[in-house]
Amino acid sequence: MPLRAEGNSRFKAFGIGAMSGIVEPIGGALVLLLASSIIGIMPFMLAFAAGAMLYVVIEELVPETSKGDHSNIGTVGFALGFALMMVLDVVLG
Repeated sequence: MPLRAEGNSRFKAFGIGAMSGIVEPIGGALVLLLASSIIGIMPFMLAFAAGAMLYVVIEELVPETSKGDHSNIGTVGFALGFALMMVLDVVLG
């Protein structure tokens, strides 16, 4: 829709939109081919992906944490609180 609003034809807007999503099936096929060789590092890859998603959620989607001069304090505080919660969950289980 934004490409069409900028004056592109329907076909060109659809083509650009479709090409922007082509990387997903390519990446999926690559992971399927490499799945047996990366099984050892899969927990670390998933932990990194989860951490990246938490960072994006806190930094971008919760606007109060990004206001002011010290915008990283909210993000670091959330990360420390989340880590403490996970430690307590494992220890007190």
